[in-house]
Formats: sequence, structure tokens, C-alpha cells
Amino acid sequence: MSTIDAPERQARPLDGPAPHLLVIQAPYYADVVGGMLRGAQRVFAEAEATAEVVEVAGAFELPAALRMALSQPSKGAKSTRYDGFLLLGCVVKGETDHYDFICAAVCQGVMNVSTERGAAIGFGLLTVDSLAQAEARSADDRHNKGAEAAHALLGQVALRRRWGLA
Repeated sequence: MSTIDAPERQARPLDGPAPHLLVIQAPYYADVVGGMLRGAQRVFAEAEATAEVVEVAGAFELPAALRMALSQPSKGAKSTRYDGFLLLGCVVKGETDHYDFICAAVCQGVMNVSTERGAAIGFGLLTVDSLAQAEARSADDRHNKGAEAAHALLGQVALRRRWGLA
């Protein structure tokens, strides 16, 4: 782990009703992604947010699942039934170029959906050299990248609400 210490964060209070979120996770590395999910759930609990969790086969499927979720009809005036989306996954570098292609495709795919749709998204994809690095970033401490992505997501939800987009 880096010598840089991660900041202590607390969930921001949100104006309006408690947010309803969707977590899309790729649990190929189940322990790692499970640790990230637990970190995110703690942040959501602080913000009194509710969350549904769905799984996809791997990181490559995250952008398509996000696009599908954004296409789901809503019962209200919002464009979807979720206030925001959290993506969780992990890609560990191996001996082939597969890692580079998957990481680039997932990041670009999520960015494309994000900019096209203006959705509130928290992006928690670990791209690491080793499983030990992933485990360090999914531990139950302030270095948990699932918690960091959840904080980012809640900030995006707050911004959408501020600008009247939610």
C-alpha cells in the first residue's frame, strides 16, 4: 500500500428523499468485490440510501449492464428508477495483453455511458498487478475503494439534484 494516507470521509447529507441506488458488481474475485461492496454499503447506510445489487459475469459486462439499467422505465418523472449506479469489479494483471484490453474497454464503455446519459455513477473497478493489491484496496478500512466509489456516487447524486436533473 502506498505511504499516502487516504482521507477519512463521511457521507454527505442529501437534500430530498433517501436515494435508491443500483450496484452492478462483477464478482469474479468474490472476496475482493465483496469487501468493496461492504465498504459501499456502510457509506450508503450513513446516507440512509437503499441499494439493489445485481451481478454480471465479469468486468467486461459492466458497461452494458449499466446501459441496460439506465433503459429501465421509471414510475415517476425521473428517467430511471434509480438515483445512481455503483459499479464494482476487479481485474488482476496476468501474463497476456487481456488485462490491458479489458481495462481499457471497461473504462471507455463506462465513460461513454456516463457522458451520453449524464447518470450519477460511482466507478469502483480495481485494476491491479496482484491479488494482494486488490485485497488491500477492499479491506475494512479507509483505503476501501468500494467506499470511495460510494462517496463519489453520492456526490454525483447530490449534484444532479442541485441542478434539477433528478
